[in-house]
Amino acid sequence: MNEIRIRMDAIGVATTDLAASLAFYRRLGLTFPEGAEQLPHVEAELPGGIRLMFDPDPGAAERGRGRVGLAFHCGDAAGVDATYEGLTGAGHRGEAKPWDAPWGQRYAVVLDPDGNQVDLFAPLT
Repeated sequence: MNEIRIRMDAIGVATTDLAASLAFYRRLGLTFPEGAEQLPHVEAELPGGIRLMFDPDPGAAERGRGRVGLAFHCGDAAGVDATYEGLTGAGHRGEAKPWDAPWGQRYAVVLDPDGNQVDLFAPLT
C-alpha cells in the first residue's frame, strides 16, 4: 500500500461581506485581483505556498460571525477516501463523505475535536 502524502494547503474564510473582508486583508498586505469583490471565490497565496481563500457565505450572517476552515491536499482521490476513513474510523465526525465535486476535485469534510471544518481534497485527474 502506498503512503498517503497529506499537506496543509489552504485556509478558507466564509465571509458575510466579501468586499469588506478583502479591504481588511488588503490593509494587512495581501493582494487580490482587480474586481475580486465581484467573484464567487477569491484566493491569495501566502509565503510558503499556503492559500488564503475567501467565499461568500450568506449563512454566516445568521450565525453572527464568519467561519474558518482548513484544507488538506491528500495527494489523490484514493488518499481523500483513505484519510476520511481513517479519521472517521478513529471517532472523528464526518461532515460530508467523499464525493466527486463539480469543480474537479475529490472532496470530503470532517470536523476536528473542537468542531472546526477540515476539508480533504485532491484533483480528480
